[in-house]
Amino acid sequence: MRVQFKQWDCETKIRHYRNDRIALELIDVENGNLVTVATVNVPDAILEPNEVCIKNWTENEGMLDCLVAQGIVTDTGKRIQSGFVNIPVCIFIPE
Repeated sequence: MRVQFKQWDCETKIRHYRNDRIALELIDVENGNLVTVATVNVPDAILEPNEVCIKNWTENEGMLDCLVAQGIVTDTGKRIQSGFVNIPVCIFIPE
């Protein structure tokens, strides 16, 4: 899945965290470098198998809108409080 995040044209790579939850990496199509990890693993969060937590703060600010606009995730409206941030919970839409 291709996505434009900020100035990067990226390919979305699906990986898994150690607890088998989905991890989404954005890889620069120009040079193959990792741009960012779009998800965050919150091990104690109760999620459905197709749900992901989107990192939408600091360097990933705007990630939620980007992935929703590209049809990669659907925002459930649920949020998980972790530290000082509310983490959006989304449904991952595989190709």
